[in-house]
Amino acid sequence: MAALPARVLFGAAYYYEYQPYEQPDERLKTDLDLMTDAHVTVIRVGESVWSTWEPENGRFDLDWLQPVLDGAHERGISVILGTPTYAVPLWLARQYPEITGERRSGERIGWGARQEVDFTHPAFRFHAERVIRRITARYADHPAVIGFQVDNEPGLELLHNHGVFQRFTDHLREKYGDVETLNREWGLVYWSHRLSTWADLWTPDGNTQPQYDVAWREFQARQVTEFIGWQAGLVREYARTEQFVTTCISYTRPAVEDDELTDRLDIATGNPYYDMQDGLLLPDPTPDDHEQIWKTTGVWALQQTADWMYSSRQEPFLVTETNAGSIGFPWDNRPAYDGQWRQAAWALVARGARMIEYWHWHTLHFGAETYWGGILPHTGQPGRTYAELARLGAEFEKAGALVAGLEPDADITMVYSTPSKWLMQKYPPLSTPDGAPDPAAYHRIFDPFYRGAFESGRQVRIVHARQLHDPRGEREGMAPEEAVRRHPVLVVPALYIADDATLDWLAAYAHAGGHLVLGPRTGYADHEARARHERAPGRLTEAAGVSYDEFSNLRRPVPLRAAPGSPLKLPPTATATRWADGLAVDDADVLAAYDHPHFGRWPAVTTRRHGAGRVTYSGTVPGRDLARALAAWAAPAPRSGWQDLPASVTATTGASPDGRRVHVVHNWGWEPVRVQAPADLVDVLKGTSLPSATALDLGAWDVRVLVSADARSAPDPT
Repeated sequence: MAALPARVLFGAAYYYEYQPYEQPDERLKTDLDLMTDAHVTVIRVGESVWSTWEPENGRFDLDWLQPVLDGAHERGISVILGTPTYAVPLWLARQYPEITGERRSGERIGWGARQEVDFTHPAFRFHAERVIRRITARYADHPAVIGFQVDNEPGLELLHNHGVFQRFTDHLREKYGDVETLNREWGLVYWSHRLSTWADLWTPDGNTQPQYDVAWREFQARQVTEFIGWQAGLVREYARTEQFVTTCISYTRPAVEDDELTDRLDIATGNPYYDMQDGLLLPDPTPDDHEQIWKTTGVWALQQTADWMYSSRQEPFLVTETNAGSIGFPWDNRPAYDGQWRQAAWALVARGARMIEYWHWHTLHFGAETYWGGILPHTGQPGRTYAELARLGAEFEKAGALVAGLEPDADITMVYSTPSKWLMQKYPPLSTPDGAPDPAAYHRIFDPFYRGAFESGRQVRIVHARQLHDPRGEREGMAPEEAVRRHPVLVVPALYIADDATLDWLAAYAHAGGHLVLGPRTGYADHEARARHERAPGRLTEAAGVSYDEFSNLRRPVPLRAAPGSPLKLPPTATATRWADGLAVDDADVLAAYDHPHFGRWPAVTTRRHGAGRVTYSGTVPGRDLARALAAWAAPAPRSGWQDLPASVTATTGASPDGRRVHVVHNWGWEPVRVQAPADLVDVLKGTSLPSATALDLGAWDVRVLVSADARSAPDPT
């Protein structure tokens, strides 16, 4: 893939075809001129309107986009062109009803929304290929087009169509060879589920076998990966070498495994939506049990989303959609406070975003997203949102190449497991407050470790388990010694599904000098989600120096007490939440214990030297105070260098492409604050010097972008 422009791309999705104006050409000119004034450098077009591209079967209208591309090019605005395959025209649904997707076997999804289709069906593929080829052949050579987005937020449905199920059966036959192997690997002796022939395999609708569920979810994700890769291959037949191909990911979609999906693309691209107004307040008032779904709440969750996007390819990423105005629904109208657009955008850039693109330019006058606010309101006239974002566009223009493609710092690395998340969605180890199974259980375990690191001022890198060690051999793994250099602290909570080789790799990482922090449910099951025979945490028991075979859910937080001589600075308010492993200490030091008449017999947190490194085990989901203490102990010297920051202030750091140190400092609150610079810095946006230990004043909802002072002798970042 050719290099992206040496600046942060800035813009919006633009839907010329949606606008109800009597003189659309004049409105187009007005819009593009307003974009120019707002320093917009990129727009995304065309991905939602297959029925506009092809109004009837075989009749194409491709010319309507030409004036948009021409006008954008005249003003120096780049374009990302989308393929419209996620929004199926009704003539196609009417003529080929067999392409309708099924959420349950034989029960078709009703039409009237989007992504209602079985995208694996040959009839759909024929028509999708035809429209993709017509669009890309028509516009790939247009000088405004810098890249393509295939489809849009794939993976919305788990498809139960007959053909999908038959391919799933074929997949199992290829993987396991014969039914006796499958019977053994899945434990199908249970409840008489043994297969005598492949024809005995039941459909997934009523399935309660965990091994089946994991295989089904993995197959669904691989279908999506194949579909997006297929589209990318078609587009590349027409694209110029300097044009990129991507798709925009909604990271919580049920049929997405993002690290595999992006393998066949040129860059990871995602859509971080977040609560504005008090949803960005620090200290964070959000309850610990607030569920983060497609829209996050809290600064820590916004930053985690950015780190998740970076994790897909371990590279900088593009933001295809994010909040312009109020997002979601007519009953949830909370546009940003002044300054928050700048704050959120700079927070994303600081964690690796190379593009900030808003959804969308015009607020729609019709449809399900009528109150999903754009940069311009329903009047089409510039208002507060436009003014705030125009200021941001000018800042990106001024910062130039310095911040395009930052490599964010990380004090702590966290290991993410999509298969473990899938299993816990159907068979969660945690419950909701009313005792029901909690489908968000994986993140209920993972997120507190991340949030604790964030609140302690530590920065986090997320890696997928197979990016460290891939037992399937589809991706080159990382030697433990190299991982120690790149990831000196590795936190592994809720890695429930793990093969032997991965657990051995984790032990080797600690032996080579890394600090391995294990959390609940890690190492308990094997690659087929079968509970292991040995005491937990499985093959890590010797390295951890602890083991257990008893565990309990916690209905309420349990206070903790520090062990005598513990190096962990445990605050008196530290608690264990949700879970307690009954740890038996074989050869480890106790850091913290439960202050409870029953659970007090077991340690809550232990640590042990292992080779040149260390293994720490948290047998509980840490409350916020414990999570902060663990992060501060594991990474005692945060890379940012900023110290004693007020509770409303964060400092995010990273390396620019030319190696200079960039500091992005936020004040997430109403009260102005003053902090001390840790080194000689230059304010990138103001052009002023900030010597070490000089006071830096931050206003309400403010953000400052700083660079190491040697930038004055380096090329001008603009």
